[in-house]
Amino acid sequence: MALDGPLNNDEIFTEQGVKFIIDKELFEEAKPISVDFVESEMGAGFLLKSALARKGDDCCATTSGGCGSGCSS
Repeated sequence: MALDGPLNNDEIFTEQGVKFIIDKELFEEAKPISVDFVESEMGAGFLLKSALARKGDDCCATTSGGCGSGCSS
């Protein structure tokens, strides 16, 4: 995940007051995408889930990921 300004090939939308910017091609490949804020004993952060998780075969692609999460099993 990277933070930058919108580019010509980006999809821009707002959900519940939060503005999201994502590459259009990636959005088409990954949708549906859900973003949740979660808190646990390990800390708090954003949990991202998408269709890409079902396509991959490595540890990062087969589960949902979030800011600061790793590929440990």
